[in-house]
Amino acid sequence: MPVALITGGSKGLGRALALALAERGWDLVLSARTASVLAESAEQVGAHGTHVVAVPGDVADAAHRAELVATARRLGGLDLLVSNASVLGAEPLVRLDELSLEGLRVALETNVVAALGLVQEALPLLRESSAGTVIAISSDAAAEAYETWGGYGASKAALDHLAAVLGVEEPRLRVWAVDPGDMDTDLYAAAVPDDDEPRPTPESVVPGFLRLLDERPVSGRYGAPALLGSV
Repeated sequence: MPVALITGGSKGLGRALALALAERGWDLVLSARTASVLAESAEQVGAHGTHVVAVPGDVADAAHRAELVATARRLGGLDLLVSNASVLGAEPLVRLDELSLEGLRVALETNVVAALGLVQEALPLLRESSAGTVIAISSDAAAEAYETWGGYGASKAALDHLAAVLGVEEPRLRVWAVDPGDMDTDLYAAAVPDDDEPRPTPESVVPGFLRLLDERPVSGRYGAPALLGSV
């Protein structure tokens, strides 16, 4: 069975992607900070009959990253790493003149530094896979200037560039930065709590990710809405 490691796997897009992969027979390692929520999600994902291991912890912790990769190794290797865990830096979001530098540091540490640390930890296993793949969950805030999204967007722009360089440095892998577009998630609700406009569910964009896995285009940056529009 192929093995995927998904950070931020207890809810939202991470959980939706885990469910879709489990339906396809993937074994999974799921990470999130809240152990009780992660355990509940892992049980639901595991109902599809695949091996699902919940490893609670903070991806910013090097020991946790090492544990995640060791768990994947025990399952047989690692074919897909999804860096989905993210923090905003401020909840709700604020303008740059109000953004605390500590909040920005936390966003960069989780969204960029920890993502790279996990890639570094996982690369030996990914290189051994015949279909080694890294997906970095990006955001349209990485490419567009939205008021109050500066700190979070800067972290995602940095993640995009790391993914682009990794794709050049590791030509045998597929490395995709994927912008899932607007979604109804807890992260968005925390970012803009007064916005009650309806948004797509995370489940609705998962087919775009599955298309990437099926067609395996070149490494690069992709938008899930565009992928969905051509399915």
